[in-house]
Amino acid sequence: MIWWHDFIRIIFITNTILAFYIVFHRKRSVSTTWAWLIILLILPVVGITLYAFFGRGISQENIFAINKQKHIGLHNVQESITEAPKHVSPSDTSSAGEIAIRFFNQDDESPLTKNNNVELYTEGETFFHDMLKDIVRAKETINIEFYTFYSDNIGNRVLQLLIKKAQQGVKVRVIYDAWGSMGATKAWFDQLRDAGGEVLPFITSKNMITRYRINYHLHRKIVVIDGKISWTGGFNIGDQYLGKKKKFGHWRDSQVRIVGSASLLLQERFVMDWNASVKEADQIIRFNSTLFPDLDETNIHQGDIATQIVSDGPDRYTPYMRNGMMRLMLLARKRLWIQTPYLIPDDAVFAAWQTIAASGVDVRIMIPCKPDHPFIYRATQWYANELTRCGVKIYIYEDGFLHAKTTIIDDKFSSVGSMNQDYRSYDLNFEDNAIFYDKDFNEKMAQVFEEDMKKSHLLTPEEIKKQGRLLRTLQSFSRMLSPIL
Repeated sequence: MIWWHDFIRIIFITNTILAFYIVFHRKRSVSTTWAWLIILLILPVVGITLYAFFGRGISQENIFAINKQKHIGLHNVQESITEAPKHVSPSDTSSAGEIAIRFFNQDDESPLTKNNNVELYTEGETFFHDMLKDIVRAKETINIEFYTFYSDNIGNRVLQLLIKKAQQGVKVRVIYDAWGSMGATKAWFDQLRDAGGEVLPFITSKNMITRYRINYHLHRKIVVIDGKISWTGGFNIGDQYLGKKKKFGHWRDSQVRIVGSASLLLQERFVMDWNASVKEADQIIRFNSTLFPDLDETNIHQGDIATQIVSDGPDRYTPYMRNGMMRLMLLARKRLWIQTPYLIPDDAVFAAWQTIAASGVDVRIMIPCKPDHPFIYRATQWYANELTRCGVKIYIYEDGFLHAKTTIIDDKFSSVGSMNQDYRSYDLNFEDNAIFYDKDFNEKMAQVFEEDMKKSHLLTPEEIKKQGRLLRTLQSFSRMLSPIL
């Protein structure tokens, strides 16, 4: 038995050395470093296996493929902005707004568009009804990009409509995340390919196992019709988003329909993601006026909502969207209202919320009453408790599952998109948000938030005190692992 003890000792020593090397050889946040170190040390061998699949950075090959893509439609967006009518809201170019606008447009990749009509959708029935109606009316191109594309009732309904449009000669393209769309097999998508459509898994889905990179996902939700009409937000394609899954019940989400130049920016985001994911050179999309039409006043300028489209992913050196949203939130003087299904902020965002609340700003954060991931929900509860102690009002939505990702700042700025308030959205996922600089749209967002408050309850110190020791232990443990959840 002596050899067996020596063998175990060697494994532990080797595991410890590898753990410290693995964690410290790559730049990462202190919290993430400690979370992985705990896993690697308490789970010898198993921890290293988990790290190989979930902890390593996105492959350099993928980073190169994503970063090398060119902005092929920005020129048309700039022309559209120049030609847009000048009847825009005074709040669009406020001095405070200019700070955020400049930040998001650091590399001239996210220009402010001022001629958009924007509608907010909060229920799956109306969202799918109107989105499908837009697809039916498509004449030239349909570009769709989703994290989740399920092979269920609504998924098949969408697929069959796309097949029909492809057979009519409309150019149909679909990008999906293979991990998030596990029920949608290659054979299922082949129906669309056989009809003349094109379907690609996002680049991070390629060889997920052989490259040991399964922790990076396409989380964007984008639909662009004929380069003029677009959709983005929190909804994916699946029956649960219609409230038809008992586990979740009523599904409360937020999506926006945009008609205007901002659609060209979403089109460009799709094209860049497509070109990064293609296998063959002849699949590459090049600039053409069908994808990026000249949008004159007669066919596009139907609104005056100033809009920026921003996107981010782990191919960037810094968390661009997280930093930008934090900069935007720090502009709050009266209110900061947030909806998020996952409340796992990093230290910087947590400190920002503390500071904003301590400055007398009305900070409210709304979270769901039920989990879709147990550990993540316990971590969410821990942060909800701590933020309550810091003066932040935490509202727990009780009418089903809250999946909306929205932000409301004072009466000027608001955001709808795919980015949650958690480490995964900050650092690991490919996300997109639409930022709106408009008082009227801000007021609509605020009205929706206030209606949701009627279906929520305020987390109180008394409620926190009633939480049992076991629950508090689970919350603390989940919080320790939150950087890698």
